[in-house]
Amino acid sequence: MLKQVKDRFMRIEVVDGMRIMWQVPITMKDGNVLRADVFLPIEKGAYPTIMNYGPYAKGQSFQEGYEGQWNRMVEDFPEIMEDTTNKYQNWEATDPERWVPHGYAIIRVDSRGAGWSEGIQEFWSKKEIHDFYECIEWAAIQSWSNGNIGLLGISYYAANQWLVAAMQPPHLKAMIPWEGTSDWYRELFYHGGIRCTFLDSWVPRQLPMQHGYGSRARKNPNTWESIAGPATFSEEELYRNRKDVVADVKAHPLFDEYYEETKVDWSKVTVPFLSAANWGGQGLHLRGNIEGYLQAASEQKWLEVHGLEHWTHFYTPYGVELQKRFFDYFLKDEKNDWDKEPRVRIQVRHINNQFVERTEAEWPIPRTKWTKYFLDAGENVLKKDAPQLAASATYMALNESVTFVAPKMEEEIEITGPLAAKLFISSETTDADLFLTLRLFSPTDEEVIFRGAMDAHTPVAQGWLRASHRKLDEEKTLPYRPYYTHREINLLEPGKIYELDIEIWPTSIVIPKGYRLALTIGGKDYEYGGEIKEETRKFHRYPSRGCGPFLHNDTNNRPPEIYGRGVTIYTGGERNSYLLLPIIPE
Repeated sequence: MLKQVKDRFMRIEVVDGMRIMWQVPITMKDGNVLRADVFLPIEKGAYPTIMNYGPYAKGQSFQEGYEGQWNRMVEDFPEIMEDTTNKYQNWEATDPERWVPHGYAIIRVDSRGAGWSEGIQEFWSKKEIHDFYECIEWAAIQSWSNGNIGLLGISYYAANQWLVAAMQPPHLKAMIPWEGTSDWYRELFYHGGIRCTFLDSWVPRQLPMQHGYGSRARKNPNTWESIAGPATFSEEELYRNRKDVVADVKAHPLFDEYYEETKVDWSKVTVPFLSAANWGGQGLHLRGNIEGYLQAASEQKWLEVHGLEHWTHFYTPYGVELQKRFFDYFLKDEKNDWDKEPRVRIQVRHINNQFVERTEAEWPIPRTKWTKYFLDAGENVLKKDAPQLAASATYMALNESVTFVAPKMEEEIEITGPLAAKLFISSETTDADLFLTLRLFSPTDEEVIFRGAMDAHTPVAQGWLRASHRKLDEEKTLPYRPYYTHREINLLEPGKIYELDIEIWPTSIVIPKGYRLALTIGGKDYEYGGEIKEETRKFHRYPSRGCGPFLHNDTNNRPPEIYGRGVTIYTGGERNSYLLLPIIPE
């Protein structure tokens, strides 16, 4: 049954056990009209409501827009296909057929300038977050909502949750930011002060979802309408209707006023939340969720960390049941003992992409044994005792690296938590980019890699620092998590030795007996040296060389004459360079 209502685009349909409202208009205070799709139980009533808001076109089918990811996910987890037609699957948003029968309303909103929502598109802007706030409060007063609004979604749909939560919309009762950055400068635009070129490949993929792409865009398989709105604009009109975020980021290499709009005020994030991170999310889908958990003022907060691709467990029974328990407690007031849930739930990572679930009281894990492994450049080894003799190792930054290898493990050992390194270095030039990669090798010296969030061949952990950005924020720096201000440049004196504290993003790995850890230090992105299978290329869309799309190859930001020359690492004597590891006792 299809019903046309007053608005010329809005329709109501009863199908697949749901009452669906297509293209619902939501008028912002400035008169701009956004549009949403709303999925409701057939029986009229006031339901707890789950919302997402973002630019990925609410009408685009997951199976069509991201075919490789979908096929691999359901091949590995066929249970995702059960108890749903999968007709309404949407990239990085929840499946309404899994929630509506459970007594929820589901809302998908196209953000300003995307999909069916008119206006100027400006990713990660203050305007987007104000719109999100208005959408939350709009939903709360609809007849089909009980006024309890929850937020749920992956990546972009997660990142904007942190910002809108800091605005404290009155009807926002709980949220699940699933693998979403909470610090755009440090986790997306500039890793350690080095520009990441992820935006350069990501932005062009969003253009066919911009409002006004019209007849050139994909079709919603349920309504056969364009996913990018009813009107078709010229390329010139589309260009005028979007902000050039890549150019803006390039123009702001330091943490200045440009990034203040996307700086989360953690003192105002007080809503209950479940923050879900990914061990394989080096470069984007990890640090933000852990930092959000640690810094937010909320008294009711939980952290979950899993593995595999960054969309997979959002849709598996493991993820969906966790989400339902959380929202049932906070949006339905069900007494399901969620309040007794341990604050930290982690999938401890083993080799061969195996995981063992464990709960903890806090993060970092309170019983962590913080252990220093000292670098010895005389033998290129890692060892527990500081070397007495001074030594050094030099590499040409864009072509070479130096690797320090630990002895074979005499027994199984677990490393779970944040990491850091202290390095003494000098450069032939006025600056140096340091790329640190924690790696694992088998007893036969084969590198052990992992299925990561957006790359099939990720190492154990990664960290980055531009030496001229070495100034620390003393208030926020922790022994295991250096925190840089990124507000000023302090160039190096060529040949002079400097002491650097380098953040390495958190990780989890159980190292079997006979395996060896290694720390590679260089001046370029890590590259996996093994074979890349064709099915892997189709699956991830990006070359699976270890870093996915999170590369640092902007030659304007990294001119070879500055960042391609010799860098020397100093060890032993008075310059004890070391790697700090979070070892977990049995």
